[in-house]
Amino acid sequence: MINLDNLKDIRKYDRKDMAYLLADFPDQCSRAIKIALQASLPSYKRIDEILVCGMGGSGIGGEILKSVVEKELRIPLVINKDYHIPEFVSPQTLVFSISYSGNTEETLSAYREAVKKKAKIVAITTGGRLAGLAKRNKVPVISIPSGLPPRASLGYLFFSLLITLERLGLVKNKKKECQETLRLLKDLKKRFSLSSKTSSNQAKRIALRLYQNLPIIYTSPILSPAGLRWKGQLSENSKVLAFSNTFPELNHNEIVGWRCLPGILKRCYLIILCDKKDSPRIKKRIKITSKIIKDEARGLDFLYSQGESLLTRLFSLIYLGDWVSYYLAILNRIDPTPVKAIDYLKRELAKKNK
Repeated sequence: MINLDNLKDIRKYDRKDMAYLLADFPDQCSRAIKIALQASLPSYKRIDEILVCGMGGSGIGGEILKSVVEKELRIPLVINKDYHIPEFVSPQTLVFSISYSGNTEETLSAYREAVKKKAKIVAITTGGRLAGLAKRNKVPVISIPSGLPPRASLGYLFFSLLITLERLGLVKNKKKECQETLRLLKDLKKRFSLSSKTSSNQAKRIALRLYQNLPIIYTSPILSPAGLRWKGQLSENSKVLAFSNTFPELNHNEIVGWRCLPGILKRCYLIILCDKKDSPRIKKRIKITSKIIKDEARGLDFLYSQGESLLTRLFSLIYLGDWVSYYLAILNRIDPTPVKAIDYLKRELAKKNK
């Protein structure tokens, strides 16, 4: 097995330097806030609902946004991951069209439909066809730096959303929460980075436990976006299947599945993401569920969020998961950056469109 404290071995597989992008994430978030604050935005007055359109690494920011602001928003916020937008979209709908490359076909299709509905649109992209269409339609664009894998641009994509809602007066000022998040991310960077030894590096130790096992991520409702991020990062960076689900819904079906196929179950490693603000009933469900599953699975870990604000607590677990997925890729002797299956799919889809 690879020694995660041997930088030479790590560099052998991390050919495109994903470690640098992970280490840069706290600074990326700081830059993202400045970009969003300086972006030119119309003074949209009446907004009855919000629709966030984005796929994959470009779309996870919408999931995080919903969790962070839904308790204070007085209007619905809907996540859309499809070619088509809901019928309710109208001139009073704020639509975020998010595509890092600017060429995501589902997002472009949804954007065109939003234009036809005369919705209030804000595009977030590095360029591509989305930027061109937005310029033609006189739609405001928050332009973010290019050259990253979409999943490594979460800071730019998420904070563009959050700060825009703040500037439009839809949520309260988030300066305090953002500052707390940046401080914790900088601290976690030191704890999770390459130079931090395995003995004191939580991300490395979790990756070692997940090695050669199937990760199952369970979360409380408030941490659902963190579970989705873990699942996505383990798939794209580590190149392993991973699954996520949320309490209490999983108690109504999935816990029964931990019964048959013992050979597979013994290769499943369960990680439960927990938050100090989880309700007493959710905490009790987690406790009972862990008793049901612990003897069936390969192992079980409880991971707890850190920080005061929900924004900080979510990103504490998201950043941990990003590093875990990186170290698991190294253990799997694979470069975390390329996503060959996605690239192949896009090439094949492009052929069929000709």
